[in-house]
Amino acid sequence: MAAARAQMAEGPDDDALPPAFRRAVAALGRVSCRPEVRIDPMPAPKRLAPFAHAVEASVEVDGEELADGRFVLLHDPQGQDSWQGTFRVVTLTRAELEAEMAADPLLPEVTWSWLTGALQARAVACGQAGGTVTRASSHYFGALADRVPQAEIEIRASWTPMGPMGVPDTAEHLAAWCDLLCQCAGLPPEHGDGRHGGGGVVPLPPRRGPHPL
Repeated sequence: MAAARAQMAEGPDDDALPPAFRRAVAALGRVSCRPEVRIDPMPAPKRLAPFAHAVEASVEVDGEELADGRFVLLHDPQGQDSWQGTFRVVTLTRAELEAEMAADPLLPEVTWSWLTGALQARAVACGQAGGTVTRASSHYFGALADRVPQAEIEIRASWTPMGPMGVPDTAEHLAAWCDLLCQCAGLPPEHGDGRHGGGGVVPLPPRRGPHPL
């Protein structure tokens, strides 16, 4: 992944960026993810913190996009009370599911556990984690009755990344979020050596097959 230029609320050049933020952004450019994951830079929000950097990612298999989302790194050198730190990660993850999977009453709890499990598996230090899991379904009637019902799950989550000297290992945080993205896409987990398979959590399979017109 090519490191993207950080987007700042006040627009200073790179030389004016806080050193801690520059190191955190540079680390994001060194993340290693599965080949199914595509990561690209995107404009960062300008009102959440003095400094912000954002990327978007998608999971594609055989030309079909199975999940997508965005990862935003925020930095406020003065810190924010709600963060309890000077950095904050804000994420959005979306995946399409079979309609019957979306009806599973345990889906929100299971999906949230994928996030916390991904962070724990990468052994990243974080605090103040919070978020929402939303599921939505669409059913078609009348002239549209021949369309296949659609369902989507959306996870919005944020947490405070921690690290030595106040600089978190942002590459591992991004990698953990990509693990969540892949799990929501229904990909089998990888072993530590990169081989597929293994692991104690079985992901709920999203809808495969062609998208309805």
